[in-house]
Amino acid sequence: MKKGELANNPDIARLLAHCRVSDGARLRLDEHDPSHTGGFKLDHAEAEALLATGVARLSEMQEKLYAQDRYALILVLQAMDTAGKDGTIKHVLSGVNPQGVSVTSFKAPEPSELAHDFLWRVHRVLPRRGQIGILNRSHYEEVLVVRVHPEILARQRLPEASRGEHVWRERLRDIAAFETYLARQGMVVLKIFLNLSRAEQKRRLLARLEDPAKHWKFDPADLAERAHWDEYRHAYQEAIAATAAPHAPWLIIPADHKWFARLLVAAAIVEALEGLDLAYPTLDAAARGRLAQARKRLEGER
Repeated sequence: MKKGELANNPDIARLLAHCRVSDGARLRLDEHDPSHTGGFKLDHAEAEALLATGVARLSEMQEKLYAQDRYALILVLQAMDTAGKDGTIKHVLSGVNPQGVSVTSFKAPEPSELAHDFLWRVHRVLPRRGQIGILNRSHYEEVLVVRVHPEILARQRLPEASRGEHVWRERLRDIAAFETYLARQGMVVLKIFLNLSRAEQKRRLLARLEDPAKHWKFDPADLAERAHWDEYRHAYQEAIAATAAPHAPWLIIPADHKWFARLLVAAAIVEALEGLDLAYPTLDAAARGRLAQARKRLEGER
């Protein structure tokens, strides 16, 4: 895999198939190795060159997506802290026309968001047809961080009957139904879980502490969340298992090696777009006639 194209690469396709979860009935998150690289060893320059081919292909497909104006791609990025969500967005979407992409990063809900149902703040920022919408964290936070910290649920002013342990099962059903609805509207839902190991997270947190240029990235809250590692892993497994579907699959991407994670994410987006019948719009005879008249008029100018 040192040379060639990232798109339609049979080795990458095989790895993506291993990462894809379309039915979570038998999912065991611990069976997915965060350090896996499929036996490939690339130096920095080789990985960058291969990624560049994927970014170029993604740019081509995004132009057709935008021109056709029929489908939209919703890319959900979920991960533990330091797994590389921001870096993945930066490197993988670097060559895409900014007019056709939106990125929304979700933080703690604001008062206006808490006044609505839990899916409202996501639904209102979804991409229009022809665009790629990236959700840096998403509606899944409501069954992840809120599940690990149930005191957050108390601030959502829900009716008493809507609280309790059953809320997670119900919310997961709501999310699955929501994504089914989106798929029926021509929205391609692609969900990425950057699967980071606890040991690698420790290494990256220490790197932030040791490098003055990265001090701004360190948040003491990251250590508090790290203490809930096992609870988060359980919440992720439950969420992925309950919402994985052929029309809204999850990809559990090994994230201990950033170069490898970025290659797989780029390939996954290209694969999703190539699965659509994307093409530039064709013109009927009348429209072609108008173009001919426009050409004649322009060529006749002095």
